[in-house]
Amino acid sequence: MSFKRMNPLALAVLALLAERPMHPYEMAQTMRERHQEEVIKLNYGSLYTVVEQLAKHELITASATQKAGNRPERTVYAITDTGTAELHDWLRELIAVPAKEYPRFEAGISMVGLLPPDDALAVVEQRCAAVDEQLTALAVLLERLAGMGLPQLAWIELDYRMAMLRAERAWLTWFATATREGAVGGYDHWEGKHR
Repeated sequence: MSFKRMNPLALAVLALLAERPMHPYEMAQTMRERHQEEVIKLNYGSLYTVVEQLAKHELITASATQKAGNRPERTVYAITDTGTAELHDWLRELIAVPAKEYPRFEAGISMVGLLPPDDALAVVEQRCAAVDEQLTALAVLLERLAGMGLPQLAWIELDYRMAMLRAERAWLTWFATATREGAVGGYDHWEGKHR
């Protein structure tokens, strides 16, 4: 039975263990410190399930147990050679091969003509304001990370996210302006349908 490359959390676990052996709680803590939960959904139940699956496929192995004070014993995991090869192959595939994703926004905007133009304009402007807030918060976070002395490569995914948000804001601004001015292609039919 081969390992299915579907869960980004499994990729994150392999990447963390490529740095050094860790127990699951330390993995979660490290991901939070690095703000990786911005790009990878993290919860403890899923994390432990992923660790079990990776161990079952011999991509990671229990390497030690730790006991500190009154805390329960924790199993420390290490990546195997097979796990390292899987990590590298998975990363190459993710970066090199564009895959169709199904973002919620694209689904919604594909049907925007079902809303009256004024409603569409209002929700697009609302989203633009939300994107502006995200951009501001992300800029503060990036400045903080850079101020901590972390190299750009340590938070490169957030830099990518910033670029995508800027592109989205530019598109939203264009669409709002074109809708407001009645210049979006098909506007007359759209407006006529909702009179």
